[in-house]
Amino acid sequence: MTLKQHQDWLVDFYKSRDWYQYSSFIRLNFLNEEVGELSRAIRAIEIGRDHPGENTSAKDRNYNLHEELADVMDQVLILCSQYDVDPDSLMGFSERKLEKRFEDE
Repeated sequence: MTLKQHQDWLVDFYKSRDWYQYSSFIRLNFLNEEVGELSRAIRAIEIGRDHPGENTSAKDRNYNLHEELADVMDQVLILCSQYDVDPDSLMGFSERKLEKRFEDE
């Protein structure tokens, strides 16, 4: 599945559950929540968590990392859809921005 195909599927899924209509301000809160969960997943991998009941296997931590990265990506894709931004164009935009910023090095 391509990024665009996933975005189309995701938008349909969100619309079918009446989740798509939330404003960008609310959507940003969802994105922040997911980034926080991603931070927690990375912390568990990198330094562990001294928390009862959260001693998970490396396989579980890796699965959680994938889950949280996907959740962050999904929120970005919904924002792209709401603002009519082609997510594939973001990769080229990023490359051009970085090349221009560091072209003198």
